[in-house]
Amino acid sequence: MDLDPAQVSKLSHYDERGAARMVDVSDKTPTRRTARAHAFVKMPAAVTRQLPDNPKGDPLEVARIAGINAAKRTSDLIPLCHPLPITHADIEIRLVPGGAEIESSVTTTAPTGVEMEALTAVSIAALTVYDMTKALDKSIEIGEIHLLEKEGGKSGFYQREEGLRRNRLVERNV
Repeated sequence: MDLDPAQVSKLSHYDERGAARMVDVSDKTPTRRTARAHAFVKMPAAVTRQLPDNPKGDPLEVARIAGINAAKRTSDLIPLCHPLPITHADIEIRLVPGGAEIESSVTTTAPTGVEMEALTAVSIAALTVYDMTKALDKSIEIGEIHLLEKEGGKSGFYQREEGLRRNRLVERNV
């Protein structure tokens, strides 16, 4: 997607000289903000069948906890993210044909949103699934990491177009 010059000027993590900076949110009012994100771990059916018998433990439960921890530690991982008081974080992992669907839900009451926390949560959960299953198959792939929706703040509500997600699901089942 090409950005026009007016959009580039909206990139708040850069100062007028082009240097990276942390955005000052001290004058923003704390409000309730939520975000949901998605990731997909593509793996052969033979791997998903073996998940309950994994000698390292239940990979999906370990990944769920890792994703929740990641949401709470996002500012430690992404340099310009603000540390936020996460009031809720959850991860759902569903085995589907072709792999595992991962979805995060994160909430805060803060002066800035939790999109990065939701995206970090699904990313780390997906990496944990890989770590817990790589002994079975090293060709497992992680992908389709994207924001599903966010609510709150100055920009209001955003929801990913349903067609984008549905097309990906159809492609996987072919």
